[in-house]
Amino acid sequence: MRFDEGSSRRMPEPGAEPPTASGFASWHARLSLSFAQRRGGTQLIASSHEGPLRVQRPFHPEGRVGPCHVYVLHPPGGIVSGDRLRLDARLAEGASALLTAPGASKLYRARAARTHVAAQAVASQHFRLGPGATLEWLPHETIVFDGARAAVRTEVDLAADATYVGWELLCLGRPAAGERFGEGALRTELLIRREGRVRYLERGLFRGGDVLLEAPWGLRGQPVLGTFVVAAPQVEASWVEAVRDALGEADAQLSVTLVSGLLVARYLGGSTREARALFEHAHSMLRPLYAGRAAVRPRIWST
Repeated sequence: MRFDEGSSRRMPEPGAEPPTASGFASWHARLSLSFAQRRGGTQLIASSHEGPLRVQRPFHPEGRVGPCHVYVLHPPGGIVSGDRLRLDARLAEGASALLTAPGASKLYRARAARTHVAAQAVASQHFRLGPGATLEWLPHETIVFDGARAAVRTEVDLAADATYVGWELLCLGRPAAGERFGEGALRTELLIRREGRVRYLERGLFRGGDVLLEAPWGLRGQPVLGTFVVAAPQVEASWVEAVRDALGEADAQLSVTLVSGLLVARYLGGSTREARALFEHAHSMLRPLYAGRAAVRPRIWST
């Protein structure tokens, strides 16, 4: 796909995907990355893409032997009915990488379909980690517009001693603009396997205007929710206590626990900025424990 000059209107390239049943053209974009140890450090050894999903050049702000930092770029900034974004990353033995993005992702309001059933937009990630590999997946928040119909899925396959650290932040509606999530639906899934066995599986379904969004046993009227997971070969109970002591749980907006050998922190509140700050703090505390090195903020977070 390409943009019409001077506007954001989509113009299909020759041979592009045909219009969906809704009558609108959709984007199917895919990015595949491979990392491996080369010359004493982790290198991005292969990168292929289809559609508007790609990477800048890799960075090594932590030194040659530190993790390879890669920024995933999606120039349109958001997806809508029928769009598909797919990110695949494979880390060979001993490789270490940190993946992030320059800004928030957006799930736009679904377009009216001729069939009266709006096509779903899908954003998915699949990460495969070899022996001794470490991947940190630290994206910005995903903003779910009122009326969006979308799914966000993350699938992780770990070798016996691999480490995955990742967070996902969702903002239902646009509270700063006074927009609630009154229509639409969002499905979420996080699946983590180690040596082929499921260690963690969480699925969510959030319907616009549903009682779940306001109920005291649900989201309590809070638009922002987040999950931060550390799946290391060995997670100590002391890690949980350290994060609890440092960040506190008195305000009931953050909880930290040990689930099936994984550290899981959850945020529920009204601010993506607050959620990111809490998760970044937790990450900086835990990085020396699971990786043996201090956390280094990706440069793009400061731009």
